Amino acid sequence: MLGYYVIAGLIFIVSMYVSNKLKSKFKEYSQVHLKNGMSGKEIAEKMLYDNGITDVKVISTPGMLTDHYNPAKKTINLSEGVYTQRNAAAAAVAAHECGHAVQHAQAYSWLTMRSQLVPMVSVASKLSQWVILGGLVLMASTAMGSTILLIGIILFAAGTLFSFITLPVEYDASKRALVWLETENMLTANEHDAAEDSLKWAARTYVVAAVGSLATLLYFVSIYMGRR
Repeated sequence: MLGYYVIAGLIFIVSMYVSNKLKSKFKEYSQVHLKNGMSGKEIAEKMLYDNGITDVKVISTPGMLTDHYNPAKKTINLSEGVYTQRNAAAAAVAAHECGHAVQHAQAYSWLTMRSQLVPMVSVASKLSQWVILGGLVLMASTAMGSTILLIGIILFAAGTLFSFITLPVEYDASKRALVWLETENMLTANEHDAAEDSLKWAARTYVVAAVGSLATLLYFVSIYMGRR
């Protein structure tokens, strides 16, 4: 298991670096106040309107960087710091979440695929680590251990697949956000650069998660192949 702890440690370090960098970027760009004076809520409502989306509501949700689009309830959930603030970071986040609403309205294939996987991945992610651990323990005493480990690997692979499918969904939402912000002249050049950099660092958190999941998966696969 030493190899697993090494991989987990490296992933943790990189993840913490990207997470801290993201927070510092958002803090920095929260000081770049919009000349148009619009709040995150107003930015989101205008982007929805401009894309002909009238059945999605923009609401406030507690916490920091807890922003998300809920396709089931059709709500853009903006964190308190984004909902009321009037800066480049808030504009970037609000427009990004609206990007997901536009994807939903246009039946964007990657978003549809991700949504279909949610129920399966929700169950698989809860079971995979325990099944893998059970397989590793039992491999020393019974042939069934390898089978159990393989089942755990398959469950874990579902989560890894989900992580990679999430990447085009997130990058496309950011692209839609930035194109709209520029096309509609919502931001000055300096504000737009700040918004773009904010979204780049946000996207990197998903990249780290996907790569980390793949590295862990390959590690477990190597153990399975080595014990056969």
